[in-house]
Amino acid sequence: MTDTLHQLAASGDATLHLGASSATSEHRGLIISLFAAFVIATLFITVWAGRQTKDAADFYAGGRQFTGFQNGLAISGDYMSAASFLGIAGAIALYGYDGFLYSIGFLVAWLVALLLVAEPLRNSGRFTMGDVLAYRMRQRPVRTAAGTSTIVVSIFYLLAQMAGAGVLVSLLLGITSDGGKIAIVALVGVLMILYVTIGGMKGTTWVQMVKAVLLIAGTLLITFLVLWKFDFNVSQLLGTAAERSGRGAQFLEPGLKYGVDGMTKLDFLSLGIALVLGTAGLPHILIRFYTVPTAQAARKSVNWAIGIIGAFYLMTIALGFGAAALVGPEEIKASNPAGNTAAPLLALHVGGVDSAGGAILLAVISAVAFATILAVVAGLTLASSSSFAHDIYANVIRKGQADEKEEVRAARWATVFIGVVSIALGAMARDLNVAGLVALAFAVAASANLPTILYSLFWKRFTTRGALWSIYGGLTASVTLVLFSPVVSGKASSMFPDADFAWFPLSNPGIISIPLGFLLGWLGSLLSKDEPDTGKYAELEVKSLTGIGAH
Repeated sequence: MTDTLHQLAASGDATLHLGASSATSEHRGLIISLFAAFVIATLFITVWAGRQTKDAADFYAGGRQFTGFQNGLAISGDYMSAASFLGIAGAIALYGYDGFLYSIGFLVAWLVALLLVAEPLRNSGRFTMGDVLAYRMRQRPVRTAAGTSTIVVSIFYLLAQMAGAGVLVSLLLGITSDGGKIAIVALVGVLMILYVTIGGMKGTTWVQMVKAVLLIAGTLLITFLVLWKFDFNVSQLLGTAAERSGRGAQFLEPGLKYGVDGMTKLDFLSLGIALVLGTAGLPHILIRFYTVPTAQAARKSVNWAIGIIGAFYLMTIALGFGAAALVGPEEIKASNPAGNTAAPLLALHVGGVDSAGGAILLAVISAVAFATILAVVAGLTLASSSSFAHDIYANVIRKGQADEKEEVRAARWATVFIGVVSIALGAMARDLNVAGLVALAFAVAASANLPTILYSLFWKRFTTRGALWSIYGGLTASVTLVLFSPVVSGKASSMFPDADFAWFPLSNPGIISIPLGFLLGWLGSLLSKDEPDTGKYAELEVKSLTGIGAH
């Protein structure tokens, strides 16, 4: 994401200042036990689901057997990552109103997915985004581009989550050695590989549903306890938060973070565009629409997701402002300069510092955060391995000659490979800034994936050249701009703080790369020598809008 998360992986040498370190050390066994209980329970679910995975439809789409509510719950579990749970609470605790803008951006993004993507995508594809793009274009180049984009987005998002997991668990368990941190990243990677290779989409979906229930329950408990502290008087909560912040009324007004100057306003606009549009192009979200039997169920699942996610982001008000009021910005910044430990700190304070209740609540919230990370990395890994096996291996390398067993086998091997790569990169990035990684994932999704999806579904003159220009152009532009932005160099909070090769002034490239992705898709289609296949477009239009012929 942005600098609200910029210390999530950069705080490896920091000490988790919980106000009462003795409470955590004395109850560290409880924290480990809760972590272990979740891991054992989810592995049991994965093995159970794996026994029911018989063919490609089971592995990629869970046999299309999930209801709208179940899929909505799983989408919520897939979408509400550690960035949402830890990052947004910290952003609100430190920046007040401006921090809450993240919650608004994430929630509004689902309207794009609901109105433009969910139902047509479910009707038009089979397993991946590449199915939709290749329906009326040349298969091999378009599937290669779609697979490349999917894997790039997933890897960068995955890397950020794994690095965050390493830091979070290391700090909570008191691990300070590099070897210990690498071991934790490796553990997350191994669990991720097991979830996907054994359980496929069925196992991953059930893990995501369990995680969503745990996250909502944990957040609801903390919200209740915070409001109880203030006699359920929201005005008193906000007033105390403003007073404790040291900013007074300004804490509750816009402009504290993004109203400093014209550049910060432009940076927020760029980030907002990427978040709102990128969600509808995130691969691990798109594949969830194929797990339901009908387009109507896909639409219902998005409605459920909006309700669940909306409730969660509404409760981030209590998490963020509660942390500002009860913990205070000084203690939060002492723990983590970006505020990513605000939620665990709040759990300790509402439960009672130096008490068993506080330690137990801290352990529960920490386990929920760990569950959040595991569920999200499983979804990301499944999206990237599915795209490789179905788009690149089966349809490009094997030219459509691979049977289902061979394709699923390729997906499982791809999962192992992606897991090993993610472990290696996550270990190297454990002490680095992850802002660029998460921002890049959203920016690439919005710049490369979304334009091609919308053009394929709704513009009959869209051609293969337009799709390739849009995907590769959006991918190249977003990667390049992030590499030469303050996220990577030029600032103390940058990925490489001692270097300075940043000529792009914004932290997120969305305001440039997203319009460029749409422009290149349009221009490439107009300059294409190939005539668009209007007959195929007519078929796709009927299929996407009515569901006739859908899988």
